[in-house]
Amino acid sequence: MTRIAQLVERYKSHIELPWRTDLAGAQRAIFVVYDKTDERRLLARKERFALATKEAGHEWREVDLTRAFAEWMAATEYREEYFRRPEDLDLKLEKEFREALAERVKRVLTAEDVDDHTVVAVFGVASLFGFAHVSNLMRDVEPLIRGRIVLFFPGEYDSNNYRLLDARDGWNYMAVPITADKGAYEA
Repeated sequence: MTRIAQLVERYKSHIELPWRTDLAGAQRAIFVVYDKTDERRLLARKERFALATKEAGHEWREVDLTRAFAEWMAATEYREEYFRRPEDLDLKLEKEFREALAERVKRVLTAEDVDDHTVVAVFGVASLFGFAHVSNLMRDVEPLIRGRIVLFFPGEYDSNNYRLLDARDGWNYMAVPITADKGAYEA
């Protein structure tokens, strides 16, 4: 069985379980953690996760962050100056891009057709590397999670510590980890 097929099976086993409604936002998060080299394979098979969700009786909505930075930068007034002096962009990234990114996810989380039986799937977090921290994004959107949020996370998981693209220091987070390896979540 391929690693992606294992992820789908483990995700399916978890998403089929009865959902508790008394959980905090952070506890409603699920991280599907996979090897960064599997990014394209996973995206090509993301419909398998959607199907597993629907078979479990839940709705499925997606947010793709792949182009979030490029679209935000294209709308930035002084973008040409930032290309000349990228170090000047740091403050703008920390505040304005972080807010724009969170708003993008919040729009889906708070849409009329999203309720406490909906999975909001977030793809494209690898494209945030160097521009935003997934930990900040999760903190910003946690209060608005009604059903479940599933973050597709190319990186590593070890003892509640997540490392995006295996490159930066990880952070500890309360999400349910689903990995292709034994030792993380198993239904």
